[in-house]
Amino acid sequence: MAAAALAAKLAGLPIAITLVESDEIGTVGVGEATLPHIRAFNLALGIDEAEMMRATEATYKLGIEFCDWGRRGDRYIHPFGDFGPTTNDVPFYQYWLKLRQSGDRSRIDEYSYPVIAAEQGRFRRPSGDLDAVESTFGYAYQFDAGLYAKFLRSFAEKRGVSRTEGRVVRVVQDGETGFVRDVVLTNGTTISADLFIDCSGFRGLLIETALQSGYDDWSAWLPCNRAIAVPTQSNGALRPFTRATARTAGWQWRIPLQHRVGNGHVYCSSFISDDEAHDQLVAGLDAPMQAEPRRLSFTTGRRREFWKKNVVAIGLAGGFLEPLESTSINLIQDGITELLAVFPDKGFGARDIAEYNRRIGLHYERIRDFLLLHYVATQRDDSEMWRHFRNLRLPDSLSERIDAWRTRGHLIQYEFGLFLSPSWVAVFLGQNLVPDRHDPRVESMSIDALTARASDVRAKVDAAVRRTPEHTAFIRESGGAARLAVAGA
Repeated sequence: MAAAALAAKLAGLPIAITLVESDEIGTVGVGEATLPHIRAFNLALGIDEAEMMRATEATYKLGIEFCDWGRRGDRYIHPFGDFGPTTNDVPFYQYWLKLRQSGDRSRIDEYSYPVIAAEQGRFRRPSGDLDAVESTFGYAYQFDAGLYAKFLRSFAEKRGVSRTEGRVVRVVQDGETGFVRDVVLTNGTTISADLFIDCSGFRGLLIETALQSGYDDWSAWLPCNRAIAVPTQSNGALRPFTRATARTAGWQWRIPLQHRVGNGHVYCSSFISDDEAHDQLVAGLDAPMQAEPRRLSFTTGRRREFWKKNVVAIGLAGGFLEPLESTSINLIQDGITELLAVFPDKGFGARDIAEYNRRIGLHYERIRDFLLLHYVATQRDDSEMWRHFRNLRLPDSLSERIDAWRTRGHLIQYEFGLFLSPSWVAVFLGQNLVPDRHDPRVESMSIDALTARASDVRAKVDAAVRRTPEHTAFIRESGGAARLAVAGA
C-alpha cells in the first residue's frame, strides 16, 4: 500500500522508490475486512473497483455483526451509516429514545438502511440522490489481503517502483546523526536511501531494533494476545457483513469472500489455553477447513514514535490493535495519508515529525477506546475474562465518553477519531447501554407526530431495501465476480 500510494502521489518528482521484500517471510494474513475509507484510498490511486474485486476475490461489506456481546443471544449490526434522519440538528437516535420511553418497541436497526439490507443479504452502491434513503450509507470490502498486496505490487511496479527480493540482515546508521543510511540484504546487496518506511511487521526492524522507538503496551486494557486463523469453504449465500462472535476468552471472526471464508479466534492466553481456544474455533466453524489453523502472538499497543529520524513505521511495525472493528488496514492507510501530508525534504523538519506522531498517536488512542467499549458495555459475567472487564479501570477518555452517554445520550466530539457518532451509537445501544434521559430538544415534537415520523422512516427503509439487488447477483452484474464458488449461487 505504501509503495503504490507514494508512486502515484509523488509522480513527476525526482524521487526513486525501492521496495525491499522477501517471499521467504510470511505475512500475518488475517486482515481481510476493511472500512469504507479504503474506497478513498483506491479512488485516489485510480484503481477500478471491479478489477480490484476480481483480483482479490472480494465481496461488499455494509457493516459488522456482533453476536453475544451485550448478553448471550444478543446480536446487532454496526452499520456504515446513520440511524434515521437528523431533525432540527438533533440526531434521530434521540427521538428513538423518546419513542422507547413511551413504550415503542421498534429496534433502532429498523431506521438504518444498511442494517436491514445486510440482514437480508442485499447490496447496491449508495445513491447520488441525497434525499433518497439509499444515499445514507457507505460500504467497504471483504477481500483476500494477500491478493490485494499482489494487486498493489503490480500497480506500483507499473509506476516505476523497483522491487528488490531479499531480506534485511543489517542496518547501517550514520555515526553522527543516527539516521539510517543503508540496509544490507542476505546476498550482500546494500541499499541506500534518504527516507525509510518500515513495514517489517511486529519486529519493527528499523523503528525499534535500530532506532529503539519504544512501545506503549496496552495489554492492561486490551489483553487479548493471541489468534488462530483458518480458511473454510464457502457455505451458503455471501453475506455483505463481517461477523464477530464473543467467546469466553475473546471473540471469533467470520469474513465471507468469493472463494472462501476467513475465520479466526482472537483470545487472551491468561483466560484460556491454546488447545481450548483451538477447539472453540473449530466448534464454531460452519464449513470444512481448507488448511491447518495458523497461530499468531501479539502485544496490543503502539510505538512511542511512529516517525523517528528518517524512518516511518507503518502497519504492524507501528503498532497493533486487535481487528475487532477491521481497523488494521485503515491504520496503514492513515499512516500513508498523514505521511503524504507532511512529506519531508532532506531537512526532516522536527515540527512535521512531531505533528505526524501526534496525529497517528491519536488515531490509535481513539480506536483503542472504541474497541475497549465492546468489552465493557456488557452484561456478561459468565467467564473470567468478562469479570475482568467488569472490574477494569478505563482510560479517562473512555470513561468521560461513557458517562456523557449515560446521562442523556450525549456523544463527545473529537477533532481526531476514525469512528463517528453513529458507530458509537450502534455499539452503545446494541450492547444495551441505554441512556437515562434523552436530549430535551426532542420535546418540540409531540409523541403522535414522532410516532408517525418514525413509521414513515421505517416504511422508506423497507421499500428501499426491497428495491436492492441480492448481494451475490450485484457482484456478478457489476463485473466484480472472479469465481464465486458459492453453494446454490
